[in-house]
Amino acid sequence: MIPRRPPIAPRHPERRTHHGDGFVDDYEWLRDKDAPEVRAHLEAENAYTEARTAGLTPLRDAVFEEIRSRVQETDLSVPVRDGGWWYYSRTVEGRQYALHCRAPAAADDWTPPVLAPGVAVPGEQVLLDGNAEAEGHEFFALGSFAVSDDGTLLAFAVDTAGDERYTLRIKDLRTGELLGDEIPGTFPGAVFSPDGRYVFYPTVDDAWRPDTVWRHRVGTGRGDDVRVFTEPDERYWLGIGVTRSRRYIVIELGSKITSESWILGADDPAGEFRVVLPRSEGVEYEIDHAVVGGDDRLLILHNADGAENFALAQAPVDQPGRMTEVIAYRDDVRLEQIDVFAGHVAVGYRSGAIPRIGVMAVTASGFGPVREIGFDEELYSAGLGATSEWESPLLRVGQTSFVTPARIYDYEFSTGELHLRKQQPVLPDPSGRAFDPADYEQKREWATAPDGTRIPISIIRRVPGTDGPAAPAPTLLYGYGSYEISVDPEFSIARLSLLDRGMVYAVAHVRGGGEMGRRWYDDGKQLAKRNTFTDFVACTRHLVDSGLTTPAQLVAEGGSAGGLLMGAVANIAPELFAGILAVVPFVDPLTSILDPSLPLTVIEWDEWGDPLHDPEVYRYMKTYSPYENVENRQYPAILAVTSINDTRVLYVEPAKWVARLREVVDEKTSEGILLKTEMAAGHGGVSGRYDKWRQTAFEYAWVLTAAGAA
Repeated sequence: MIPRRPPIAPRHPERRTHHGDGFVDDYEWLRDKDAPEVRAHLEAENAYTEARTAGLTPLRDAVFEEIRSRVQETDLSVPVRDGGWWYYSRTVEGRQYALHCRAPAAADDWTPPVLAPGVAVPGEQVLLDGNAEAEGHEFFALGSFAVSDDGTLLAFAVDTAGDERYTLRIKDLRTGELLGDEIPGTFPGAVFSPDGRYVFYPTVDDAWRPDTVWRHRVGTGRGDDVRVFTEPDERYWLGIGVTRSRRYIVIELGSKITSESWILGADDPAGEFRVVLPRSEGVEYEIDHAVVGGDDRLLILHNADGAENFALAQAPVDQPGRMTEVIAYRDDVRLEQIDVFAGHVAVGYRSGAIPRIGVMAVTASGFGPVREIGFDEELYSAGLGATSEWESPLLRVGQTSFVTPARIYDYEFSTGELHLRKQQPVLPDPSGRAFDPADYEQKREWATAPDGTRIPISIIRRVPGTDGPAAPAPTLLYGYGSYEISVDPEFSIARLSLLDRGMVYAVAHVRGGGEMGRRWYDDGKQLAKRNTFTDFVACTRHLVDSGLTTPAQLVAEGGSAGGLLMGAVANIAPELFAGILAVVPFVDPLTSILDPSLPLTVIEWDEWGDPLHDPEVYRYMKTYSPYENVENRQYPAILAVTSINDTRVLYVEPAKWVARLREVVDEKTSEGILLKTEMAAGHGGVSGRYDKWRQTAFEYAWVLTAAGAA
């Protein structure tokens, strides 16, 4: 039975004042997640959401079965060679989590074995079974996973709450026994020193910022661990790694706009790290190690000296300031990544809003030209895969598009030949209909923002004549637009359940992301943040004005910082949407960014600005913060999804937002506003693959209904 009215949160006014401006917050009390009244309110919202969506149960069950039937549940990844082993993971039908395995590799054999689902792998060792580790827990996530160079030890870390605090353990792979080493409260990214005697691991401060690297001697207690590096500046995160050459251990530090690297010779893991290039405000760089003509060199990817889209330089290891150019800065190409091997360097870059890969040879005197690895689609994504061997003659590459299931290739350095190792299988749906990529199409259109900027939109649908939709069609428009994160073409089995029901799926590549280079990001952050929202509205109007869809058929979706986008456009142009799906939404940004004691706040000042100390930033953020700008108006249907243990976007933000919406809108509008809180999960939602599919089916059933496609 559907409750007659949605839950109404009591109002307990708390006044905050900054820069002479006062704001009364009636729902800040919802922040105490351990308070019985807070738990009771969240459970009441869950009960209301479940009741309001109970009629969608047959549809979400159907979508779940479609996802499940199309996925090859018993499957294996393409093996990656490391030392004398092939490493891979596999899934088993009926089990939630992957098994991480290895099998012996023959000497000088670089062609990965072809593994078949359900067929025993000769000599297989199961290094870690996620299902066994998850037993007895509602949530399970694997953080660190590292094997020592000699292949005898495994360091792994697990989180069973969703709060991203991981317990690190070490397993002897010769005996299968766990060593006595057990280190709680770690952050992902632990690595072995190449000699296998030590594990380096990061920990976080009270604001959930990874700020310290420790050195742990294998076989000892945590009390003997040595703090090797601590970063006091609250704007910086750190991580630790080992170069592919295994010659250097590297600590990388980064704020949103500045970075710094420290290195240590791997032959002296108990030694002192030294800085490569001292940090300079606004300068970002990352390093890797190459050997040129027998000499050790650092490759430095950087944006110094006006190289906005980054350039690549080389320098002697002991004189990193003596940089010489390897790849020059280009205004139309954003260099994003390098991956160094004994004889080649792989380069990840972005051109024309498409992520691409190139390769250049390491010669006796330097580096050859970049050769692009090409693919035969207009829209696609190409990325570097997990190739771990320094001497490997092959480069692992992944390629996909909105309509092409993921393909895994090995690129042969010497010949330029691509060897297809695997294509993501897509099985028939429950009716027996096979997947045919020719039944689907993708294309790029461009909207015009209020300031004249052209905004790319990716559009995916079934081809008309193959059950494709007639215009105007129900449409789901996705957006993100923060942190220079790009929403690149990627295949989704779950998305087929929308497309096959006549929905169009579109992506608004708004400013604040990285699709069009660094300037695209800069034009959608801090005091230019409103461009992200007006870009999304412009894309929405383009889809409507072109006749593709109508406001009554259009649903918007965004998560995390994309959830801020959802909250903002709900206030700016609610009339354009039939529904808004906001997943772990950052909808109370001003409250969060004003409080430096909250997780991540100080780090976020480089992204959003510092409203605590800068009145201009405060006033600007207040103009778009969804929570502060809720008004009594006709909002579309809203589904907000969050998790109680989320440490990145706290559950309290959507809880307060929904409470505020319920307070000011009319009763009919309030009935269409739903809040679903996962009570045992974190930022990524539920953890098991079947649970994730059920969560997706729940959201998609709501989307299909809101868009009129159910």
